[in-house]
Amino acid sequence: MTRLLHLVIALVLSATAAAAMPVRLKDLVEFDGVRSNDLVGYGLVVGLNGTGDGLRNSPFTEEILTNILERLGVNITGEQVRPRNVAAVLVTASLPPFARAGSPVDVTVSAIGDASSLLGGTLVMTPLNAADGQIYVVAQGTIIAGGAVVEGAAAQVTQGVPTSGVIPSGGTVEREVAFEFAGLTTLRLALRTPDFTTAARIEHAINATFGGPVALMLDAGTVELDILRTGLPSPAHALGHVENIMVEPERRARVVVDQHSGTIVMGEDVRISRVAVSQGNLTLRIEEAPLVVQPNPFSPGETVIVPRTGVAIEEEPGIGLAEVRGGASLSEVVAGLNALGVSPRDMIDILKSIKAAGALHAEFIVR
Repeated sequence: MTRLLHLVIALVLSATAAAAMPVRLKDLVEFDGVRSNDLVGYGLVVGLNGTGDGLRNSPFTEEILTNILERLGVNITGEQVRPRNVAAVLVTASLPPFARAGSPVDVTVSAIGDASSLLGGTLVMTPLNAADGQIYVVAQGTIIAGGAVVEGAAAQVTQGVPTSGVIPSGGTVEREVAFEFAGLTTLRLALRTPDFTTAARIEHAINATFGGPVALMLDAGTVELDILRTGLPSPAHALGHVENIMVEPERRARVVVDQHSGTIVMGEDVRISRVAVSQGNLTLRIEEAPLVVQPNPFSPGETVIVPRTGVAIEEEPGIGLAEVRGGASLSEVVAGLNALGVSPRDMIDILKSIKAAGALHAEFIVR
């Protein structure tokens, strides 16, 4: 087993040990109605150093530039505008819950034309719309791009993605989302990972805190909170009291493998029944060495190519037939698999085979 896998297993052991400890309720659930809203807008970036859109290939850039100039009182009807310092972009943002008019939000700017870089550009005032078509945020500011472009006469090097960037606090909330939170009488808590055991523990913890039937589990992913029975003056007071309640979540047994990097992550509750495993590598080698046969000088005949193929099969020594006894804990499962002495990628194939044999008692996820 490689040093990388030992490191991954050590991280898993420490992470699963921490997972068994109680966590705050706010880290387990989402409060119904308390959510962000996605916004999008179409705008123009100016001030680029010759890295903007080619207006012949991106006619929509010329159209929005003409519209902006005309709104500013500049009449360019019939004129040929061919600057290389502007770029059309899509602007996205997330409107946080309870955002008030005048609050700043971060925005992301992404080129949609053939601009090669947005470094040093400035986003012109751009309205951002929600799914209902209303304008909630107006964005403007200098873009911070996450890449760089270096080019010469015959070569160009690009690092990162210079055609996308962010504007910290570049948007200003102009319209608030209509949500009468203060008038709620009940509130649902939605579990991020639905589980009946966890939902029951949340219900019990809330009721024990308030000393009465305040919470009710509706299903594996929902717990309903009765605001009136809490005796607190408002839903905000109730959530402020509830979200810090400590609850021990229940986790399903999972094995997650990444075939690209060879990473294996196993949960604390993974169990393996007693099973025998044999593993080895088979290599097939084929080598072509054709032979050219020519006729004697001044004799009739033709040059002939005679095929010659060498075939060999090599089998690397495997681990034989090794027994992995039933694991009572993650550490014993890891110890049994480590005894096989195989690489992480071979370990993935072994775990697949153990799962197919019905000896791996966990959800097996391959990414």
